[in-house]
Amino acid sequence: MLYPKNNLFMKWIFRTYVNRLVKNEFHEITYNNVLIDPERSVLLIGNHFSFWDGLILFYLNEKLFKKKFHVMILEETARKSSMLRYGGAFTVNKTSKDVIASLNYAAELLKDPSKLVLMFPQGKLFSNFVEEVKFEKGVMRLIDKAGERCQVIFAATFIQYFRHKKPNVNVYLEAPVREYAGLDITKLQNDYQQLYKAGHEQQTKIEI
Repeated sequence: MLYPKNNLFMKWIFRTYVNRLVKNEFHEITYNNVLIDPERSVLLIGNHFSFWDGLILFYLNEKLFKKKFHVMILEETARKSSMLRYGGAFTVNKTSKDVIASLNYAAELLKDPSKLVLMFPQGKLFSNFVEEVKFEKGVMRLIDKAGERCQVIFAATFIQYFRHKKPNVNVYLEAPVREYAGLDITKLQNDYQQLYKAGHEQQTKIEI
């Protein structure tokens, strides 16, 4: 696996570039507040629909969570865009035993309450408006390893243009009360699906 790069100057460049890029490319970014436990790290679970979703949630972390950002991405993606590793990206290769190493590394990160790990449990890109979200099993292995040291936060992100040249971004966040360590993945998936469905339906009711 490939680990994040820790050059402080390059990390500053990456942060500055991404924040400006996201602000310039979108007409508006809206999100709701959720209660964050300062004594716990955050495992942020999001839907994976485009190049933008990780950058949007990086930007959101700067505005809302204010944690040290990390994200699990495919190794092939990191090799094509090496700058992502200055933004806290580390890799997973689903075709090798590196999967276990990547999950163990993520679990170690989540021992530190100052850190946030973003994961896309769908495992690959899907349309922004699919009606059902399905997770791969790795996310539960991570939750079981991290245990109560991390707080699970759901993020469902949707993009629409309406009448503007630049698209609007709506991020629906939820901090579930349920603790998922030791549970079946279907409970995690079903709870996330409820937020995703509510956000999906809300998108059709927005008027400009």
